[in-house]
Amino acid sequence: MTPPNLQLPDDVETLKAMVLAMAEKAARADALESEVADLKARNADADERIERLTQILRAFDRARFGRRSEKLGPPGIDDEQQAFVFEEIETGIAAIRAQVNKGATHPEGKRPPRPRKGFAPHLERVEVVIEPDELPEHAGKQKVLIGEDVSERLDVVPAKFRVIVTRRPKYAFKNEDGVIQASSPAHIIEGGIPTEALLAQIAVSKYADGLPLYRQEAIYARDKVELDRKLMAQWMGKLGFELDILADYILAEIKKAERIFADETTLPTLAPGSGSAKTAWLWAYARDDRPFGGSGPPMVAYRFEDSRAGDRVARHLSGYRGILQVDGYGAYNKLARSDGGNDGMMLAGCWSHSRRKFYELHASDSSRIATETVELMTKLWQVEETARGQSPDARVAARQATSSVVVTELFALWHKTLPRISGKSKLAEAIRYAISRRSIFERFLTDGRIELDSNIVERAIRPQTITRKNSLFAGSDGGGRTWATIATLLQTAKMNNVDPQAWLTQTLERIANGWPSSDLEALMPWNYTG
Repeated sequence: MTPPNLQLPDDVETLKAMVLAMAEKAARADALESEVADLKARNADADERIERLTQILRAFDRARFGRRSEKLGPPGIDDEQQAFVFEEIETGIAAIRAQVNKGATHPEGKRPPRPRKGFAPHLERVEVVIEPDELPEHAGKQKVLIGEDVSERLDVVPAKFRVIVTRRPKYAFKNEDGVIQASSPAHIIEGGIPTEALLAQIAVSKYADGLPLYRQEAIYARDKVELDRKLMAQWMGKLGFELDILADYILAEIKKAERIFADETTLPTLAPGSGSAKTAWLWAYARDDRPFGGSGPPMVAYRFEDSRAGDRVARHLSGYRGILQVDGYGAYNKLARSDGGNDGMMLAGCWSHSRRKFYELHASDSSRIATETVELMTKLWQVEETARGQSPDARVAARQATSSVVVTELFALWHKTLPRISGKSKLAEAIRYAISRRSIFERFLTDGRIELDSNIVERAIRPQTITRKNSLFAGSDGGGRTWATIATLLQTAKMNNVDPQAWLTQTLERIANGWPSSDLEALMPWNYTG
């Protein structure tokens, strides 16, 4: 049927042209409709992929940032691996969104503004003013500023080397004998090429950021600066020697605490003359009084040893008579009286170590008792969240109100279950681990200085395990001792929210200029003011 307002031409050629035009228009409409359908399908697929990745991301977020009791990440996946997965998922989501949004424009020609956290005030601001073009139609007109749009973007100036040229002029007096000249400034590496700032850069990169010397050598070479790794290793040995007294001071301060956390990890080391690696150990001792309202600064001390034997920790903590909070390693048991008397240290257990054994069974859905245990333990960490930072008495009151009931229920469940299951099962092993340590596990209920777990020292030792992975081995016993010394100071600086490189630079300059050993307290990271 012909539309009433449509006037058809009498000319046949014109009519043909009109029909062809209408056919092309219909074809374009069909193509556009097909393209829209294809875009909708692709968008639906992208939405599905994004949602799937987002769900995984939420799970890892809970594992990374949730309450300790909720960190139910898969067994065998540590924090470093979780961080890697998190980054890769975020990257995947961003790539999908970029593909979907390719060529898309906002109706007003620009992306809508997003809320953004402001940049730190100490960062340098570089003002760039972009004036509108002067067009011919603007000639003779006077501009009046009525406002402006301001945006901030984060920029970086790559770190670069520079050479400090020090000149010391010599002077003589007319008609007088003698020459005067300023004294040569003191340096940690006398007669060497590095400034204290460069030494601090290398040390922080290696011992705090996990960047071994051979990688630093390659990075610096890009700036056409040749720093041989052997030379840098010699510098680090000198730093270890100079800083050893400060690391000893930190351990002495830790031993003044009412409660100490202890842990240990392997540190592969080359055996002299063999070229093969042997297993050495890095012991960690941490102090942090903030959870029970203490005002003392947090700190950690590392000690390098070629053995995990109990006499090592006995030597490290010689003279200490406070609370030692540890995992289940038997070497600690020899240091403490079972009744917690004053003739030895009083041991406190780590509930996290016990919980992990049950969690492995819970995660594999192989034990109803393990799942019930994990669910009950969750309540313990919930109480700790509310009591953290309060006085010891307040913490005990909170624990007595709730945690004591949970602990009683847990041990009753385990005692009831153990005779009914195979003694060789993983569940029996987990239950025996907890039951055999009942006295040290229950101490947190009556002493508010004790934590529910020893995660404080585990967090302090984790950066060294990451550095260990990147470095393969400490190199030698001497290298291990240097590692322990420098890591002690840098990790303590980080625990006190102090820039380790700025602190170390200043400290090396002070030591080079003869800082008195009677005033080591002023050199400590927690006293750094910049």
